Amino acid sequence: MIPSQQKSDPPDSPGSVGWTESATCRLFDEGNPFPLESGGFLSPVDMEYETYGQLNATRSNAILILHALSGDAHVAGWDRNWKKTGRSWRAQKPGWWDAMVGPGKPIDTRRFFVLCANVLGSCCGTTGPSSLNPKTGIPYGTRFPAVTVGDWVTLQARLLDVLGIQELFAVTGGSLGGQQALEWAMAFPDRVRRVLVLAASARLSVQGLAFNAVGRYSILQDPRFHGGDYYGEAQGPSSGLAAARMLAHITYLSEEGMHRKFGRRLNNRESPEFSFGTEFEVESYLDHQGRAFVKRFDANSYLYITRAMDYYDASEKWGGGDLVAACRRVRSQMMILSFASDWLYPPTHVRDLALALCRVGRPVTYVNVPSSTGHDAFLIETEAVGGLIRPFLECPESAL
Repeated sequence: MIPSQQKSDPPDSPGSVGWTESATCRLFDEGNPFPLESGGFLSPVDMEYETYGQLNATRSNAILILHALSGDAHVAGWDRNWKKTGRSWRAQKPGWWDAMVGPGKPIDTRRFFVLCANVLGSCCGTTGPSSLNPKTGIPYGTRFPAVTVGDWVTLQARLLDVLGIQELFAVTGGSLGGQQALEWAMAFPDRVRRVLVLAASARLSVQGLAFNAVGRYSILQDPRFHGGDYYGEAQGPSSGLAAARMLAHITYLSEEGMHRKFGRRLNNRESPEFSFGTEFEVESYLDHQGRAFVKRFDANSYLYITRAMDYYDASEKWGGGDLVAACRRVRSQMMILSFASDWLYPPTHVRDLALALCRVGRPVTYVNVPSSTGHDAFLIETEAVGGLIRPFLECPESAL
């Protein structure tokens, strides 16, 4: 969910974190395997992450940013090593939240030490289905174990242990990143002081489950999927993954936004061709999104991450199905943002989370941000979002 219209600061700009390099940390090994929520163990587990800014003397200024489904650890700045890693899509644009993170920006790297890590099961440096299974010497594929949002947060906490960070000043994320932020507030209530949840609720809606199911079906039914063992093939399930991305991207937009951007305009022609080709501008846009996504993402990772998104239910995990009971675990100052035209995580569902926090007396700020850009508004509406995040981070805790 990376908007093409995001403002870009060049690497030599005073508002940019500049050239960045990722780091990789082995968090678990054969002698100390990682216990998974789904059962069993996984080793080794490597995690890729990026950092910006400096830790202060008391190590109390760290902010953890959590990425969404198709994101990665590269939040801000310009990737110095894109050629080495083969991530060519990073050559033309900065990190996915560059408008929010940097010197003088809402998440100000002159004041904060900012960290983002790639989730388990992804394909951007952290152990996932495309990683080699040390027992077989070939990629895991669909033999990779099921992963959960809880697993991701536990690994993030382990990374903080390695880095010597006991407490976080704040945790924030949007969409699936927002669900990780909420999990932080409930799983590690004494390790985070402020939590910002953007465009996310305690669980995905049934409609969201349905869209994810169709996306996975598109991948699984691609004849080039080969049961997940396509890594040695000339071509993987690109058609299925592109279709899944096209479908998902529709859920990131809104009817109003799509009408304003595309309308019913034909694609570079004055009259229809009466064919099944790309006739309308919106078709061309979705086709581009699908083809671009295939170049940077792995189909198996898409399966695993969307499943983790499906499974997450904070009310069930922490409150036996009662969201109010789950919210009693929270100790952090909370800010929760919904977006008016978001129908993947509708404002009514997001507001329910804020109300549950209110019912147990937890300090929470809730804002439904006016926007016609749909779910992706948390990435696109940087002025509005930044105008809310900045004072939340700068305000003394006694005033929140």
